[in-house]
Amino acid sequence: MKRTIFSILVLVVILMMIAACGGGAAPAPQQAAPAAEQPQQEAAAPAAEQPQQEAAAPAAEAVKLVMWTKEGEADGGLQYNRALAEEFSKANPNITIDVVKKKDVEELREDFQTSALAGSSPDLLWTVNDHAGPFTAADLIQPVDDLFDLSKYVDGALEAVRLDGKTWGVPISSGNHLMLMFNKKYIDAAPANTDELIAKSKEIKDVTPLVFNQTEPFWMVPWLGGFGGKVFADDGVTPTLNTPEMAATLKFLHDIKFTDKIIPAESDYDSADTLFKEGKAAMIINGDWSIASYAEALGDDLGVAPIPQVSATGKMPAPYTAGTYFMIPKTVEGAKLDAVKQFIEFVTSYDNQINQVAQLKRLPALKAAFDDKAIADDSILKGSVAQMAVGTGMPAVLEMRCNWDAMKPELQAVLSDSKSPEDAAAAMQAAADNCIKTLE
Repeated sequence: MKRTIFSILVLVVILMMIAACGGGAAPAPQQAAPAAEQPQQEAAAPAAEQPQQEAAAPAAEAVKLVMWTKEGEADGGLQYNRALAEEFSKANPNITIDVVKKKDVEELREDFQTSALAGSSPDLLWTVNDHAGPFTAADLIQPVDDLFDLSKYVDGALEAVRLDGKTWGVPISSGNHLMLMFNKKYIDAAPANTDELIAKSKEIKDVTPLVFNQTEPFWMVPWLGGFGGKVFADDGVTPTLNTPEMAATLKFLHDIKFTDKIIPAESDYDSADTLFKEGKAAMIINGDWSIASYAEALGDDLGVAPIPQVSATGKMPAPYTAGTYFMIPKTVEGAKLDAVKQFIEFVTSYDNQINQVAQLKRLPALKAAFDDKAIADDSILKGSVAQMAVGTGMPAVLEMRCNWDAMKPELQAVLSDSKSPEDAAAAMQAAADNCIKTLE
């Protein structure tokens, strides 16, 4: 018994000595003082002084966006879209963007209208201004006035997507206009007027003098402006297609095909594009979206200039100008809308606007970017700016869809030599008027 007491006393002494030296293990839990009685030096440090003990920030919500684009591979637009989406997702790992290519702008329009009405639309559209009319009429997209600072974008590009006092798209590029591009191997300078165009074309041997898309009225409209015509009256919604100016335009196109024979018997977009890229056509009328691919194909032999002045009137052809646009479906909200806004700001930032100029040779939508030497020092882009200066804003009203649909088959009829220009112009007017009645 004495030995046991002695052992306990020795153990107590040893523990007291250890405590006095400040070392050893922490006190047993049952002997710990209440929190209020703990010495100050033993109190827990503030959270700012203990980063290792901070609560982890909540992870950003994962967002997956689906973007439909009208861009194609031939001119590098689709690749550019995908590269932007990939770069953005690297900087924002919680946001992924699936870029879906549509065959063309018409397929995008039709598919979006169908999917939106079925409740399965994409989260973002990369498209053209003339979709604003049908999309707003069907109440499928949302205005962007309160979502972005629109004052930093080119006024003309914004005007092309303004309807009913609201803006329905954020411009990505400005222009989207047709112009004349030529191969310097065959002509040293662009023809100044249509008389010179025909004369120079007849001197060209072994290759097709001039190509363009003969199937779409978008390529006819610049000439209509050159002959002094318009597709709408001053009210901006009443079609004016059965006019002497339209008949003169159709006759000019018929004559350069069947009388002067400077354009091929048949030519849609793809065939014209291929002929020019392969050096089998001396000139092409095409849009700013194609400049980059032509520069790659032809190098220093590529020239860019306005479409030649119409000799009969002394007027310059007036291609439609607008741009490419982001449009946001009406149903997009919450985290998806926030992600969409981030991506749009990213794509239209100064650096990416200048990068777009370098890669695609398209004019920027950001006002500040026009002062960059990427444009000032580029002769090709100067030619594009010169053409845009004489262009006219593309109407975004819904009635324009009626005009497009009315003009297309009649243009094709004239260029297949199956209808006279006068009969075609009258048929255009009747079709457009009937279409507009269905809108009322």
